Parts: sequence; structure tokens; C-alpha cells
Amino acid sequence: MNVIVTDNGFESDTWSNIFLTLDKLLLINPKSTNKFSLDVPNTTDPKELAPLFARISLIRIAFLNSTDGRGFTLASHLRLLGYKGRLRAQGHVLADQYTMARRCGYDEIEISIELADRQPEKQWLSRSDWKSNCYINQLKQLA
Repeated sequence: MNVIVTDNGFESDTWSNIFLTLDKLLLINPKSTNKFSLDVPNTTDPKELAPLFARISLIRIAFLNSTDGRGFTLASHLRLLGYKGRLRAQGHVLADQYTMARRCGYDEIEISIELADRQPEKQWLSRSDWKSNCYINQLKQLA
């Protein structure tokens, strides 16, 4: 069982859909009106996913370690391409990276119980005001 981190702190994972890989999603009839959850590595080309956005309700991007920033870039590109569904970072994301993850477009982070024990909820909550001091928000106010 993993822990979901949001701006409100630690939560249980209430997501009940099964996560598919891209190759499995592509096997499903494209005329299906069902929405799916997708697991992708951080090396995924976001342009491959763009035609599938209408079929996806949640994309979970794997973070194998905290020093690999490709998951942040992928999230930003998915949002720029118009993805409006839920984005979840999954794996080894640190509390210090929460602000960056939210600014890149993630809605939530999925971490292991072991990581949650090492970095308790208080550490994550101290970064939950991710909109403050954001240069993008400051530029919007100047416009």
C-alpha cells in the first residue's frame, strides 16, 4: 500500500481503476467510451499520448530515483499539449521536490510507506503552498 501526497497532506489511494501500459491501451477498441488509467515511464514521448488524451483519466509517471528530472519535463509537456486529466508522479520523489512537481502539472505524488516514514507529512505540508513565490504567477500579475 502506498501513500498519496496532495496539498492537504497524506491520503489513502482511492483510485480503483487498473493501470494499463501504453501497449495494452492501444489494444483496446478506440471507439470505447471508457476512460483508462495509464502507467508510463519517464522516457515516454508526450506526443505519443496526445491523441489518446480523451481516453485517459489518470496518467501515472514513474520516478525511479530522485535525481532523474525527466518526469518533471514529461508532466510539463503533457500539460502544454492539453492534457486535463489527473497526473500522478509515482516512486522516489522527495518532499523537497513537491513544489516543482506541482508547478510542472502534477496533481498528486504516490510514495512508498517507507519514504513516508523517512519524510513525514509535516515535511510535505511545508511545501504545499507551491503557488507562493512562483515567478509565473508574479508575471501574470504584471500583465
